[in-house]
Amino acid sequence: MFEGKVAVITGGAHGIGKATADLFQSEGATVCVIDSAEGDYFAGDISEKETLERFAAQVVRKYGKVDYLINNAPPPMKGIDECSYEDFQRALAIGVTAPFYLAKLFAPHFAEGAAIVNISSSRDRMSQPQSESYTAAKGGISALTHALAVSLAGKVRVNSISPGWIDTEYREYTGSDAVQQPVGRVGNPLDIANMVLYLCSDKAGFITGENTCIDGGMTKLMIYHNDNGWKLEE
Repeated sequence: MFEGKVAVITGGAHGIGKATADLFQSEGATVCVIDSAEGDYFAGDISEKETLERFAAQVVRKYGKVDYLINNAPPPMKGIDECSYEDFQRALAIGVTAPFYLAKLFAPHFAEGAAIVNISSSRDRMSQPQSESYTAAKGGISALTHALAVSLAGKVRVNSISPGWIDTEYREYTGSDAVQQPVGRVGNPLDIANMVLYLCSDKAGFITGENTCIDGGMTKLMIYHNDNGWKLEE
């Protein structure tokens, strides 16, 4: 299905990004990864405009087109007590500005049937204390998704995914950690990667501007005393 396609993935060296890169490759796609960690891919900081421009130019020079752009790189999480102005700006640069700018840089080079998938988070609708920088960036990319879908209508489909609890080490959990999720387990990167591939495929050709929350039902489950292994502390 993806033979001859070019997929660009930010934050593709670990976790959800790596699972997605591996899945695209197994389906025959050429994968271009950018990540802040050193490795056999383009290593760089996507909060920097010049880095994004160099990366995009390299992809276009080498392949001449882009079929899929997966904006996966996670912003840092810092809360209002410790997050500086600069910290917050960096989170937005990684989580919102970089996805926007890559879409803009690749806009003239997207192939027919192209798709963008933005990785948001269930934190775009719920929060823990001291998570402002990450949560704001994830809320931003969810909104950016439908804005891009409208601006790029007829040329690129744009959707987002909001993962819930995803254990990137593929650990298995039991007890209350598992049963607080209606599916009975914590998620793993392939749960998200499989949806990325679907949203990029022709099977999802009538889907654009949408956000899909993949969280095992966690955000739909109300938990009170004695529910799902949780007890009220008095």
